[in-house]
Amino acid sequence: MVRECDVLIIGAGPAGLTSALYSARAKMDTVLVDKSNPGGQIAITHEVANYPGSPNDTGPKLIEKMVDQAKQFGAEIIRDCILSVDFSGDIKIVKSQENEYHAKAVIIATGANPRKIGCPGENKLIGKGVSYCATCDADFFTDLEVFVIGGGDTAVEEGMYLTKFARKVTVVHRRDELRAAKSIQEKAFKNEKIHFMWDTVVNEIKGDGIVESIVFENRKTNEVTEYFADEEDGTFGVFPFVGYTPNSSLFEGLFEMDWGYIKTDDNMKTNIEGVYAAGDIRIKSLRQVVTATADGAIAAVQAEKYIEDKFKEE
Repeated sequence: MVRECDVLIIGAGPAGLTSALYSARAKMDTVLVDKSNPGGQIAITHEVANYPGSPNDTGPKLIEKMVDQAKQFGAEIIRDCILSVDFSGDIKIVKSQENEYHAKAVIIATGANPRKIGCPGENKLIGKGVSYCATCDADFFTDLEVFVIGGGDTAVEEGMYLTKFARKVTVVHRRDELRAAKSIQEKAFKNEKIHFMWDTVVNEIKGDGIVESIVFENRKTNEVTEYFADEEDGTFGVFPFVGYTPNSSLFEGLFEMDWGYIKTDDNMKTNIEGVYAAGDIRIKSLRQVVTATADGAIAAVQAEKYIEDKFKEE
């Protein structure tokens, strides 16, 4: 079946849902497609404390509100898996398992996923002590201990940020020296709250509903040790920062990219006319719900202007 529309949005995280809201509210025929349920990364976040106006919402609750609001203005949300895209013509053609979509403009909001450690217990304890966002969750670990996994710029910078909340931050790195920039390393080594575990990997994260212990292995000595939460604390934080994987494989060769992230200008325009990118999929300095929604709003407004100008004679 061919579904024609004004704006097709690929990806139903905060950026995509905001695009759908703004696009539909502008009276454009709007279709949002995602292979999974709406939400993206935020859907597995236990509590969202830094989104303006929603200090006590869980991730799923916030997404539920976004979905309802987009639908209220007429956006159609379809669960479908995109297989291929053709952005060469004025009408953009997107093929999926179920349909073929013909759109005047396309907004890509497929996001990026944090790269995981890959150890037992990690997935089970996401949001229960395991977090991939210090800015989002640092305050939940006030006066507790925290382990940061990784040795690059992000890991060390986020480790320093966590020292504002945690009483002790231990950076666990698989090598005997950090990969972070020297200037960042110097600041970290001067911070009395930061400690380091060298040549160490995480074998397992344990806990019954909350992180209670973590199993380390020294790569040089092969010694295995298990660290247990302080009895008074009952838990501690584990923050893996070993990189992100942008969900952009479908668009390889089409856009200007950097490590898989799509390059846009400030108006979310890509190098292809009529195609926009919003949220974590694009090159940006801060990946948060609030910046994703801002991207989505801008992309939808720009798509509306593009359609009015490009197809005004129709």
